[in-house]
Amino acid sequence: MAVSGSIEFDVQAPPEKVMEVIADVESLPLWSSSHRKVEVRSRHDDGRPARVWMAISTMGVSDEQLVDYTFEDNVVRWELVEPSNQQKTQTGSYVLKPSAKGTSVTFDLAVDLKIPMPGFLVKRGQKMALETASKGLKKFIEDAN
Repeated sequence: MAVSGSIEFDVQAPPEKVMEVIADVESLPLWSSSHRKVEVRSRHDDGRPARVWMAISTMGVSDEQLVDYTFEDNVVRWELVEPSNQQKTQTGSYVLKPSAKGTSVTFDLAVDLKIPMPGFLVKRGQKMALETASKGLKKFIEDAN
């Protein structure tokens, strides 16, 4: 079952700082409760991650994912390289825009699950992912300032 979600939030930090934290994928386990382990397998010429392996666990369901990251100006995108144990596909992005409060962030995530799950569980997992991507990132950045 394919599901997608989007959330917008503000972070009290400039876009460059927000991008720095997002690009530091090895720090994901520090602010994302779903990420257990992250390993950068390859990097772009500028040093940012290109291919990344992740071990995640959400609502008691564990998975290992290999994703490719792309960066352009104030946009980060990623895509599942190959189906994982739990997902057929996954795409996501962070879009950053300067704002009066620092940075306006839009997070989008689309996932196509391999295993059928009850709708209420899918919605709960989606809500957790959106909250982690917003509240976890925001708190991590703002606490560091």
